Amino acid sequence: MTDQPGRPPEERLPAPRPSSAPVPGARFSAPPSAHRNDLTPERAAKIVRQSASARWVGFLAVTVVALFVIGYYFYELGLPGGMSKPRLQAATEEQQVTAVERGYNIYQANCAQCHGVQGEGGKGPTLNRQDKLFAHLNPDYIRNMLQVGGRYACGTATSIMPVWSNTGNPPGPLNYKQVNDLIAFLRASKAETFTVRDASKFEPVIPTPGATAQTFTGWVDPAYQPAAGATPYPACWQAEFTSATAAPAASGSPGASSAPASQAPVGAAVNETALNIAFGTAALTAPAGADFTLNFDNQDAGIPHNIVIKDAGGATVFTGDLVTGPKQIAYSVKALAAGDYTFVCAVHPNMTGTLKVGN
Repeated sequence: MTDQPGRPPEERLPAPRPSSAPVPGARFSAPPSAHRNDLTPERAAKIVRQSASARWVGFLAVTVVALFVIGYYFYELGLPGGMSKPRLQAATEEQQVTAVERGYNIYQANCAQCHGVQGEGGKGPTLNRQDKLFAHLNPDYIRNMLQVGGRYACGTATSIMPVWSNTGNPPGPLNYKQVNDLIAFLRASKAETFTVRDASKFEPVIPTPGATAQTFTGWVDPAYQPAAGATPYPACWQAEFTSATAAPAASGSPGASSAPASQAPVGAAVNETALNIAFGTAALTAPAGADFTLNFDNQDAGIPHNIVIKDAGGATVFTGDLVTGPKQIAYSVKALAAGDYTFVCAVHPNMTGTLKVGN
């Protein structure tokens, strides 16, 4: 409202506005030199130089990107003519070598005590035979054996081959990665050489300072081919022991005997039994300097046992045939020198006893 009673007209709203001087336009404008449309020779030359530099930068950027793409292409797929391996193939082979070397440590720690350091067999069956490795000991068979145990092969619940996989029942000590590494070692090629590595730090094992690292080779011969018409190796490992003959004794052992265990009884008789995976008599006696008969009665049904006699130094002086119970057999033992001996079962190392020869 502009009508306010009691106030003179000059004090009524709106109040008068004082006049102001106009602001010159040059205050808000660029200097005249900025509005020039012509190019000086200096400015034109500068623009040309900047344009040439930009083209060179673009050319170099495109060249670098092209070289990177080409290099990465050959890095992934390998150089032509087999000059280099594809990246995935090289990485796969490196991982395979690592798996074999880890599997070697797993085998030595868990399997060598039964199957031998080089897979030559012992309490358990031989693993390094080419007729087995060709098809019988394939990855699936080994994996199933580690998960189920010896009963997978022969159907015997009392097999000494335990469950090794942690997915078995009861669970074993090896996880799936360790099982795969063990299979990689068992299937490693004989044509390749691998490095023995420390189990904890996985560093190469060097026996003495300055020496070369220890190495090992695989077992599988890639050039092996079974004979024409050859019968595939049987699944049950017990057949290997049943058909085995008495092993020769260590050379130079006193009274060493390699005679078949099934010969007719000779000399004095010594009796031993096996029941519940244990020897019935833990201490036996035999005459010194004379052949004697060792009558062995295996009363464990479906379980193979035998008697192996060793001298005080651990050398084997007699090895009897394996017999699967219930069965009796008469071992003919050649004369032994007087002294203390031990006897064990080749299949069950927990079965032990002592043999005293002479007075």
